[in-house]
Amino acid sequence: LNLPQFVQLMETFVGKGTSLPTMKSLIAFIQQEYKQTEEEKMEQLKMVHRSSLLARRKLLLEALFEKWDSNASGFLDLKEVDAVLSTFKEGMEKKALRNAKKHLCLRYPQPSRMGKLSPQTFQTYLELVVSELTGDEDEVIDNLVEFLTTSVQRSHMEYLQHSARRKWLHSIQQAAERSGVSLEPVYRAVFKVLSQDAEAHGDSKKISAYIALLEENQISPERGRILLRYVACTADDAPYVLNKILYRDMEGVSFAAVEEGKPIHVPRVQLHGNIHFWNYDRPVEERRGSFLVLPLQDARWRVFGILGLDTLRDECEKTIFLTHEISFYQGVSRAFSRAYHHVCTLENILQEMLTALDWLYSRTSNIHTAITYFVEPGQDKMCDYALRKMITADHTGQREIHTSSTLLLRKENLLRDYLFKCTDTSQVIGTYVYGEYHFAVPLRDLSGQALGALDFSIGPHHELLPHEHKDLQKMLKIVQSACSETLKISSGETEPIYILEAENVASLRHAGILFHRFMLEDLRECI
Repeated sequence: LNLPQFVQLMETFVGKGTSLPTMKSLIAFIQQEYKQTEEEKMEQLKMVHRSSLLARRKLLLEALFEKWDSNASGFLDLKEVDAVLSTFKEGMEKKALRNAKKHLCLRYPQPSRMGKLSPQTFQTYLELVVSELTGDEDEVIDNLVEFLTTSVQRSHMEYLQHSARRKWLHSIQQAAERSGVSLEPVYRAVFKVLSQDAEAHGDSKKISAYIALLEENQISPERGRILLRYVACTADDAPYVLNKILYRDMEGVSFAAVEEGKPIHVPRVQLHGNIHFWNYDRPVEERRGSFLVLPLQDARWRVFGILGLDTLRDECEKTIFLTHEISFYQGVSRAFSRAYHHVCTLENILQEMLTALDWLYSRTSNIHTAITYFVEPGQDKMCDYALRKMITADHTGQREIHTSSTLLLRKENLLRDYLFKCTDTSQVIGTYVYGEYHFAVPLRDLSGQALGALDFSIGPHHELLPHEHKDLQKMLKIVQSACSETLKISSGETEPIYILEAENVASLRHAGILFHRFMLEDLRECI
């Protein structure tokens, strides 16, 4: 138990209205009776020490990755890392390096083939190298990190550029986390970052940018199995690009970037001969500039769209994208991918909740209302997090999805404190509010932390009928299983498994059916 969980356990045990002498008596009893053996104390100290070392190591390796990733691309070149590692201890540890590389390729075959190291694979690679070296593990990794840190030199200007770029990339994820399950703020954040970088680090280039997502081609299947639909773009390009469709049989290099999974840079579009121009109003002689297409890839390196940039609106001669710009744009595409899948994952969980609530209300009438909240980061340092109201459902069959969602702040909602206690402790909390009994149930992420809270109101009654309580418990168990499955798929931890025929459809519908699939599996286990 952590501190909030322990406090909540004690509050639940003593209940409300307990006298101060009784509380003091309970505290004295616990202090006297709670004992630890020496073995338990040592085991706990070892566990705390190990956790501290692992946390320190994680911070060290993250800082090292950031220092190496000078253009904030989000990846390191595996060959460059290997070249530096091969000189560690004057080249005496090349065998250990080869063994570590072999294990890395087995664990992460796709990144190894592409020669890219993400922060996670970089950390794993160095840990594998350390495991192959002799000596105390913590001392060896300290020496290795120090060696790799000193092997990278950066000027003050490079440091300032890197810091600004990292801050801008972080704003894309923040937009996703505070979006209320909408992609529009994410799109705006991406285009703002691109324009800021072009202004500050790209010689004030005038750039156009657009995002296109892959879809199954149900409009004209004879033109290819998939198509690219342009879902967002910079404001000036909206009349020409927004909602347009690029088919595989049309001119352009975007599908080549999709198939190869690599950026394609056309320095001078006027000399290429295979570029699709959306703006037909622009005269042929003015179709000059640089064009860049970057594939958007998910956690399992599957391409799901493209990020495109061009400088056709810039009238200057020098409009070619430089290497450091292309590297940073790769970082933007990676940041967008994380943000996009964060929003899509929450959208899927929301769909699972809607399905679960429909199932629950078809079986019970004594749950007056059920409100679903998602946890969001606070807007400032004084507010660690807020709760965003997403769904309200009631026993009459009404349900409302809140598009302009209400944000609850702890300091402004004292009567809703039970919701924040539920989120803090990741435990079920019950209390009376205005004469109605409420109980808040956490919706947990893969680490056990609350990513949301479900607020059930059952009127003046303290308990549900036995069969209703049983149905509620089943619904909560199933929706948590479906939520965990969705999070695992989004993180790349597992591949989607389709058991029901109806699951082989678009993501949102699949999310709703996922609840019924887990319900069916639970029923099979009971037979």
